[in-house]
Amino acid sequence: MSMSTPGPERVPSTVKVGKTSGQGKPPTGPKKTPPKGGRPAGKGPQGKGRKVQPVKVSGGRNWGPIAVAGVVVLIAAGIIGYGIFASAKGSATWEERAADISGIVDYRAQKNAKIDSRNHVEGAQTYVTSPPVGGDHNATWQNCMGDIYTEPIANEHAVHSLEHGAVWVTYKQGLAQDQIDKLAAKVQGKDYMLMSPYAGLDKNISLQVWGYQLKVDNADDARIDAFIKALRLNATMEPNAACSGGNTTTGPLTAAAGNGTTMGG
Repeated sequence: MSMSTPGPERVPSTVKVGKTSGQGKPPTGPKKTPPKGGRPAGKGPQGKGRKVQPVKVSGGRNWGPIAVAGVVVLIAAGIIGYGIFASAKGSATWEERAADISGIVDYRAQKNAKIDSRNHVEGAQTYVTSPPVGGDHNATWQNCMGDIYTEPIANEHAVHSLEHGAVWVTYKQGLAQDQIDKLAAKVQGKDYMLMSPYAGLDKNISLQVWGYQLKVDNADDARIDAFIKALRLNATMEPNAACSGGNTTTGPLTAAAGNGTTMGG
């Protein structure tokens, strides 16, 4: 029996295999240690994976609502501040309100006997101021129920009206008609008001009550309304004295005019 000659000896090739994951494949990363408690991280109660949505964090503060709130606070503070101011102004006396009018002259403060005197006298009088703001006067007042006189009136009658609390609005003769009309609108039909032109006036317009005077250049001057509001009736020397039933004639005082109606002081 013949035997075959063996061929070259086969040497099995060596395959180098690293550590495996148990499935014949090398691990893809380092071994992770599960968190304490026995539950893998990122898994829910049943061990299934859950997607975690990233939380967006704004890099800056939203200033819009803050700015609006700030404006609201400022407006509220302004309203409260104005309320306090208005309340304080509303509680001011009429003398204090009069003193706040720029250019007003307080003749009462001068304690001038010729202005303060309130005697009823006959005939024409000489007065300290022009137009007069006080002093001895005729027993009859000039009617002051919103009367508009287109000619000068007697000082002696007008001063008596001031004593009763009237505002006497006078204007320079020759003043533009539109200016006269604006003044008339402030006077006509309003009790304890009267108006007339005045000869030799050094300003276009002069307003008088007993002891106070304001002279301005223009009928649009806001101080006119302020003067009327603060002093009409308040500056009276005889509270509740009438303005009706008085003299309604114009022109200088005459002997006959000195015997007019004498209702009250």
